[in-house]
Amino acid sequence: MYLGLDEPVRECQYNQICTRNSLPMETLGHKKKKIPRRKWQVFPGRNRFYCNGRVMMARQTGVFYLTLVLIMVTSGLFFAFDCPFLASNLTPAIPVIGGVLFFFVLGMLFRASFSDPGVLPRATPDEAADLERQIGAANGPSGPGYRPPPRTREVVINGQTVKLKYCFTCKIFRPPRASHCSLCDNCVERFDHHCPWVGNCVGKRNYRFFYLFILSLSFLTVFIFAFVITHVILRSNRTGFLSALKDSPASVLEVLVCFFSVWSIVGLSGFHTYLISSNQTTNEDIKGSWSNKRAKDNYNPYSYGNILTNCCAALCGPLPPSLIDRRGFIQSDTPQPVSHSNGSSMYASTQLHTHMAAATPLLHSNSVMIGGGGPPFPGKSSLVVPCASLAPSQPSLPSMPGLSCAGDMLTLRDPDTHCHHHHFASPEETPSPSGPMPLTLPCAAHMTHGGHIHPAQLYDPASQDSLHEDSVRGLVKLSSV
Repeated sequence: MYLGLDEPVRECQYNQICTRNSLPMETLGHKKKKIPRRKWQVFPGRNRFYCNGRVMMARQTGVFYLTLVLIMVTSGLFFAFDCPFLASNLTPAIPVIGGVLFFFVLGMLFRASFSDPGVLPRATPDEAADLERQIGAANGPSGPGYRPPPRTREVVINGQTVKLKYCFTCKIFRPPRASHCSLCDNCVERFDHHCPWVGNCVGKRNYRFFYLFILSLSFLTVFIFAFVITHVILRSNRTGFLSALKDSPASVLEVLVCFFSVWSIVGLSGFHTYLISSNQTTNEDIKGSWSNKRAKDNYNPYSYGNILTNCCAALCGPLPPSLIDRRGFIQSDTPQPVSHSNGSSMYASTQLHTHMAAATPLLHSNSVMIGGGGPPFPGKSSLVVPCASLAPSQPSLPSMPGLSCAGDMLTLRDPDTHCHHHHFASPEETPSPSGPMPLTLPCAAHMTHGGHIHPAQLYDPASQDSLHEDSVRGLVKLSSV
């Protein structure tokens, strides 16, 4: 037997088909939930972030890893080849003191390298536009050959006039002592300098850790250098100088590394000790912004006039919080549930209503059509959902663009379709019999009893399963013909 087909009819085996609904209606809104992004993922500066934004470093971190390797290798050789001999012949306190210094140096290095140095957040587009309007109003009208004055503002700090410069990258007037780092492309509060050895800028929030790092590293370098020399001398007295070098070859490498690095490290520590005592930054000292003498006109307005007070303010003052909130969420893309009077929740999402109507177009037999039951407009998609005209005691549905209430149904249509109740705005919008049938849902006002919506009327799993089962049986029978 042939039914207009190229192949003869063959018997087909029936397979068990699950007719249960795959997902409940309440979980449809959670299918396409987007993971919210954090601010560090869209940070505009040239920084690298690790551990989900907890670690913040500059983009050029090669010298930082060199610093870490030099400290760990030199200290490791000292603990492995020199400390056993020194602990047995002098005192066991030597490896203990060396270990404390080593871990303190690493802790201060990681704290200075991994923390926010005090980056100032950039202006938003609205803030930048408002600032531009203020600057334009202050400068007055501009002509063809007009050259605007430099964008600066002046503030008075302890009797000293300080200029605030405008940053064209961050679109802000930088606060006093702030500067823009060209390597990290950020404005940093109380900017000191960009240090490649720690792989980060040095500013208001990590300066104390940077200073404690170079100061403790100076002590550790001098400590290792001194006791390595002591180790070589004690061995030389017993077996000779050449034999001592053969017995501990790592001591030569430690001496060379410490000898060539101790001068720069100790000198850098002394320089920053001077800056802290006078309450200056490296940037201000290089530019010669202030004088240490109070009698001069350009005296330092930030100095407390006392070395001890300046040191306590720099090292013991409260640590300011980060201003960029790098681990904060940008925006939550998850749909917000709208609570109904019966305690259930419905997600105010057009995609959810579209999926509901497409999945259950024949959910109820008493659906109402717009325009007296005629077909929809030609070339336009129409979706009818429960009307929002509820009782005053009932919460209204969220307003969405393209939604209009017409009689007992709420229609989702294109913005360019002008429909008012059951009337058409123009002859071109007259319904066409060939157009697709709209997807409808019954009005909430027809499904309520006493002003409350019953979930069984809005969604009936039993009727859904029976319809699905009938359609599957029809397809199986057709395939077996």
